[in-house]
Amino acid sequence: MATRPRKILTFDKAAARRGWLKAQKLDMREPFGSGAEATAAAVAHLGYVQIDTINVVERCHHHILYSRIPGYSRDDLAQAQSQDKSVFEYWTHALSYVPTADLRYFLPAMKAHRAEPKRWAAVGSREETRKLLRRIRKDGALTIRDIDTDVLVEKTHLWASKKPSKGLLERAFYDGELAISARAGMLKTYELIDRHFGWGKQPAPASERQVAAYKLDRALRAQGIVSLDSICHLDAPSKKAIAELIAARVRRKELVPVAIEGAERTPHWAMPEVLEPSEPVDDSLVHILSPFDPLIIQRKRLKLFFGYDHVFEAYLPKEKRVFGYFGLPVLAGDRIVAVADLKTDRAARKLLVQQWTWLEPEPSAELRRQVDEEMQRFERFQLA
Repeated sequence: MATRPRKILTFDKAAARRGWLKAQKLDMREPFGSGAEATAAAVAHLGYVQIDTINVVERCHHHILYSRIPGYSRDDLAQAQSQDKSVFEYWTHALSYVPTADLRYFLPAMKAHRAEPKRWAAVGSREETRKLLRRIRKDGALTIRDIDTDVLVEKTHLWASKKPSKGLLERAFYDGELAISARAGMLKTYELIDRHFGWGKQPAPASERQVAAYKLDRALRAQGIVSLDSICHLDAPSKKAIAELIAARVRRKELVPVAIEGAERTPHWAMPEVLEPSEPVDDSLVHILSPFDPLIIQRKRLKLFFGYDHVFEAYLPKEKRVFGYFGLPVLAGDRIVAVADLKTDRAARKLLVQQWTWLEPEPSAELRRQVDEEMQRFERFQLA
C-alpha cells in the first residue's frame, strides 16, 4: 500500500519574518539585559558577531550588539574579551567574536591551518614565527606597533601592512598559537592562546560530525527557519555533512520540513516548536541595522523573507549608488521601511544623514516620529 506523501507546512512571508526576528532577538527591545554579561549572552545566542574595519558609523561588531542591547557600552565587549574571556575572535564566514564555550569547535580549523604551510610561505619562514612566539612568551602580549625591527615593504592591497610581522602574527593566530587578547579600535593585542585562557591543557577538539552539528544548531537557534544555504553561509564544504544530519533529524522528527511562500522548491527546516504561531512584532520597535548584521548579511534570504534587496554600495562608483555609500536598513516591526546613508562626524559630534530613502510609499506621521526617536538614540550611541 502506497504511503501518502507528507504535507509540508508553508510559511507565508509575514510568519517567516516573525520567526526569524524572534530567533534574532529583534522582536523585543532588551532581550539580554545589560552589561558585559548581556554582551556575552548576545554573542552566545547569535553564535558569532562579525568584525569589520569600516567606521563610517560605529564599527559593525559594536553596532550589532547595540541593536540587541539598548544600554550597550564598548567597555562591555572589552571586558568580555579581555577580562571575563567569555568571547574570543576567530573566523566564521568572516573574522568574528565567538563564544569561548564554543572554542573546541574551532580547534579543527586551527589544526587545518597549521597543516597548510604553503599558504603562508610569502609571509616568512616557520622559524621567524617561532622567534616571534618566543618573544611573546618572554616579554608578554604585544601589538604590531610594538615591533619596530621590521624592514618596511610596499602594501600589496588596501588592508595589508607595511610590516612583514603582521603576516607572522596572523599566521600564528589562525594556527591557534596566538589569541587576540584585547582590541583598541582595530589595533589587536596578541597573546599566547594557552596563557590567555589559562589552560594547563587545551580542550579536546570537536570531531568533524560534532562541528557539523554545532553549525546546524547555531543556525537553528539564531535563524529559526533554516535552509542549507543559510546554515552554510560562505561555507559550501560543510553542506554534505550538514545535509546528512538534517535528514537524520527529520527521520527522528526533531526537525520538520517547511516551505517559504515564494520559494516552495527550496527546502527549509525548523524545529517543531518554531511551527507554533508567533505574535506580530510591535510596529513601534525600530532598529537601525548594520549592513553586516546577521539579519542583513545573507542577501538572498533577506530578499526572500523581507522583499528587500540590499546592496552594499561602498565599493560602487558614486553614480551607480541607489541608497548611498553606507546604507543602513531601518527595521520597524517586521518591515524594512527605509535605508539611511549615515556618517558620524566625530569632530563636530553630529550624526550626518547623507541620504534618506523611504521604502514605504506613504510613511505615516507616527512611523516618522518613531524612526526619528530611534535616530536620536542611534546618534547618542555613536557619540558616547
